Amino acid sequence: MNPSDNSTRIPVPSGIPLPSARQLKWHRLEVYGFLHFTVNTFTDQEWGYGDESPAVFNPTNFDADQIVSTAREGGLKGLILTCKHHDGFCLWPSRFTEHSVKNSPWRGGQGDVVGEISAACARQGLQFGVYLSPWDRNHADYGSPAYITYYRSQLRELLTNYGPIFEVWFDGANGGDGYYGGARQTRLIDKTSYYDWPNTWQIVRELQPEACIFSDAGSDIRWVGNESGIAGDPCWATLDVTGLAPGLADPELLNSGQRAGEQWLPAECDVSIRPGWFYHSHEDEQVKSPADLLELYFNSVGRGGSLLLNLPPDRRGQIHSRDRESLLGFQAARQALYSKDLARQARAASTFNEPNSPHPAAHVNDGNPDTYWNAGRPDLPAEIILELDAPICFNLVSLREFLPLGQRITECCLEIWQNETWCEIWRGQSIGSRRLIQSTAVQTQKVRLRVLSSIAPAALAEFGLFQT
Repeated sequence: MNPSDNSTRIPVPSGIPLPSARQLKWHRLEVYGFLHFTVNTFTDQEWGYGDESPAVFNPTNFDADQIVSTAREGGLKGLILTCKHHDGFCLWPSRFTEHSVKNSPWRGGQGDVVGEISAACARQGLQFGVYLSPWDRNHADYGSPAYITYYRSQLRELLTNYGPIFEVWFDGANGGDGYYGGARQTRLIDKTSYYDWPNTWQIVRELQPEACIFSDAGSDIRWVGNESGIAGDPCWATLDVTGLAPGLADPELLNSGQRAGEQWLPAECDVSIRPGWFYHSHEDEQVKSPADLLELYFNSVGRGGSLLLNLPPDRRGQIHSRDRESLLGFQAARQALYSKDLARQARAASTFNEPNSPHPAAHVNDGNPDTYWNAGRPDLPAEIILELDAPICFNLVSLREFLPLGQRITECCLEIWQNETWCEIWRGQSIGSRRLIQSTAVQTQKVRLRVLSSIAPAALAEFGLFQT
C-alpha cells in the first residue's frame, strides 16, 4: 500500500478521504501492545493520586528484553509505554521534575524504563510508542499555563531521546482531585482550550513526522469509544472532526465512525489482557484466554480497526507467566487461522473488469496486498467470483480494500453456489482495512462477492477463504 506508487493508482473522485502515508503504515500493524507500568504497580492502584513517593517504584528484576520478546513472540508489532500516567511519576529521568525514576531506589536512581524498553524494541524489531498523560495529579502547576510549558517540555524529551516513535497516545482523563504539589485540591480545566492541542500536536509533527497521533479526536487515530476492545459494526474509517476535542467526543460516534466523514480517522480498540490496566496479583486467575483474545481480534481488526492489547508488567518488571501463556496461545490461534488460503487455488473473474485492465480480478487472490481489483465502472452491483476445480469447505472470509484509494464499498454480500443457484451467507457494510466474516462451515465450488453500494468503483486487495 504505497501511496506514492502511481503505477497502481486510479483516479480518486473528489470528496473521498484518503489515509496519509503514516496512517497506511499504522494500518499494517493491526495488533500491537500497551505497557501500563508505574507506581500503581506497587501500590495496587489503577489511578495514583499523585502523592506516591518515588521510593515505592522498585521492580526486583526488571527485564526489558523479556517484556519485548514476549510481545514479539505473541505476534505484537509494537509497544506503547505509559511513560507518565495520571499520577505524574515519570519512567525516565526527566530534567523537568524530581518526581521520576531518578529518585527511586531502582538501579540506584540511574535507571530509565523508557530508554530500556525503546532499546529492546529496536533490538527485536518492534516499533515503539509513548503515552504521556495530559493530566498530572502530582504537579503543582496543573491547571495553569505554566503546566502546559512543562508538559510540552516533557513531550519534547520523549520525542528526541528515544529513537523513532510510531504512535503518541493522548487520552481524555483530564482534571479532578489530586495532590498537586501538596495543595490537595480538585482542579478542573477547559478541555476544549487548556492544552491548546493543535500547537501541542505540532511538536509531534515537528519532531516525529512519521508518528501517528491518537486521541478521542485524532488527529491520525481515534479511540473506539470503549475499553473493551470492540469496534462497532459497521466501523467506518472516516469521521467529521469539527467540534471534537479529546475527552469530549461521543463514544457511540467514535465506535461507528461516519460513512460520509470528512477525514480519515480509523479506530484503535484498546483493551487489557486483565480486568485492570496495571498488574495486580489478585487478577492472576482472571487473565483473558487465547479464545477470549481471538474473539476480540475478530471484533476489532476484523471490523477494520486495530487491536491495542495491554500487557502490564508485574512487580518484578516482567510479563507474568499467565499473561505470556495466553498471548502466545492467541498468536498460535491467529497463525492457524491463516495457515492456508483456499482462495489461492481459485480462478478469479469479474464481469465488471476490462480484459486488459491493470487491476484485474486475479489480484484479489494473488497474496500481494499492493495489488488490487478495480471494478472499473460505477455500475452496481459489481461482482467478483472465485471458482475452484473442486468443492472446498471454509468458514472464514477475509476481505480488504486497497486503502490508498480510500474506503469505497458501502454495502456488499457474500454468496456461495449451491444446488445450481446462488445462496447468500452474509451481508454487511464497511470493509476498509480488513473485514473478517465468520460463518458455519460451507462447502462449494464457487464464491461470489457482490458490491451492492459504493461511493466509487470498488478497489479490492484481498478476497481470502479459510477453514479454521
